[in-house]
Amino acid sequence: MTASSPSASRAASKRYHHGDLGPALLKAAEEELAENGTESFSLRAVAKRAGVSHGAPAHHFGDAKGLLTALAAIGYDRLIAVQEARQATAAPDKTSQLIAIGLGYVDFGIANPALFRLMFSSEKPDRSDEAFAASSLAAFGKLVELVQAEVGADPYSDAAAMKDVVASWAMVHGLADLILSGRIERLMGLSQLPQDETDAILTDILLRPIPR
Repeated sequence: MTASSPSASRAASKRYHHGDLGPALLKAAEEELAENGTESFSLRAVAKRAGVSHGAPAHHFGDAKGLLTALAAIGYDRLIAVQEARQATAAPDKTSQLIAIGLGYVDFGIANPALFRLMFSSEKPDRSDEAFAASSLAAFGKLVELVQAEVGADPYSDAAAMKDVVASWAMVHGLADLILSGRIERLMGLSQLPQDETDAILTDILLRPIPR
């Protein structure tokens, strides 16, 4: 009996309680996304990968857009966790903390290229979804908070401070994207360097748009 047969799918479904089928589908969705991208992404492929019935993903997430939206929202939560891990090992001064979330942003992008592109570049997620909006706003809020501490002005009420936010975001996002595309590798050979040397180079780059 093959793993894709109805009996096998029913047996596989029984392995999951209602509370852990969702996470299992999200894990399968991320694996499917990483291997095949968004263009061929389907609920059927996710269900097959998870070893559950074809209807299970639709029951939890509605459609492929709903599943990708949920996955992207979780991606922002994970991005924040990576940034906070960087902050925990950085010096407590304002500039070091701002650089730390930038390095965390790059760390996350390098470790999760397909998810990173889904979160920031794809039209697939529903950006009006409540969970997605909350998670993405929380990630943006970290940048706003640290830029505000750096420049001493609220970006939401000070146009110059918001320009500083956008400049910082553009720098770190562009840096992550250039690394993922391999363009910086050809110029600097970062993958051949020890992590501390790579961090020093990236830190020097990220410091450049920070107001002094």
